[in-house]
Amino acid sequence: MTVPPSSTDALPPKVKLAFAPLHKRAFGIAAGVAAGLLLFAVTLFELVRSPDGHSPLNLLGHYFAGYTVSLRGAFIGLLWGVAIGFIMGWFLAFSRNFIMAASIFWIRTRADMRAHRDFLDHI
Repeated sequence: MTVPPSSTDALPPKVKLAFAPLHKRAFGIAAGVAAGLLLFAVTLFELVRSPDGHSPLNLLGHYFAGYTVSLRGAFIGLLWGVAIGFIMGWFLAFSRNFIMAASIFWIRTRADMRAHRDFLDHI
């Protein structure tokens, strides 16, 4: 008895890769590191640009506890950026995976219903 090939065996590798689910933890870590480093770099750039401390970035202190435009604040911003970036990246990957799975389920269900639409005509 032979096992029939699954429907994904006939797909080209690029299509399989496009519809493959994202790894939530890896995507979250990547987004977190990127966001943390970006906030760190922007804080250091702003610290060099205006060392007196008057900067619009000081408003981030209202959202991120302990954040200021200083060297200490840059490291605090790095930690906040990693945490917030991880949460946003994880949720983005989760949402994308859910939407892709729901879309594939919906497309397959419609195709199955169309294929078996005339089932009762053959009885």
